[in-house]
Amino acid sequence: MAAIQIAPARRGDAARLAAMSRRLVEAGLDPCWTESRIERHRQDPDSVVLTARLSGTVCGFAIMQYGDEAAHLNLLAVEKVQQRHGVGRALVQWLEETARGAGVFRVRLEVRGSNPGAQRFYAALGYEERGWVAGYYGAGEDALRYERDLSVRARRVE
Repeated sequence: MAAIQIAPARRGDAARLAAMSRRLVEAGLDPCWTESRIERHRQDPDSVVLTARLSGTVCGFAIMQYGDEAAHLNLLAVEKVQQRHGVGRALVQWLEETARGAGVFRVRLEVRGSNPGAQRFYAALGYEERGWVAGYYGAGEDALRYERDLSVRARRVE
């Protein structure tokens, strides 16, 4: 298998990333991660839009916004055929290293309450559940909030 290439998104990636978000993350919801919103994050110095490419084709991406006290992982998507092959883990690890380098040692995120796979994924990376938010995604879809203290090494789940 070819190596996954992790790098900041390129100009022109936003349409593909928005389509991936609609299909893989926002299915059943009113989409809010539009091409223009993703492009604004790509150009924002306090955000990073990160892509994972396999043989030159985007197979995953993540968007993280960095603050003074914490970073917020806004979005993470991996094509279904690449899930459970380390793509999501590689994206998150790159973002966490960048946060540490910026002196930010806390990452926060939300996960759909109806997505136990994502909940297990983040728990395996050392994220801890911090609460439940009713109706976070609208349409009766609740969210679980997760947080990770980057100054503490994550436990390894085999």
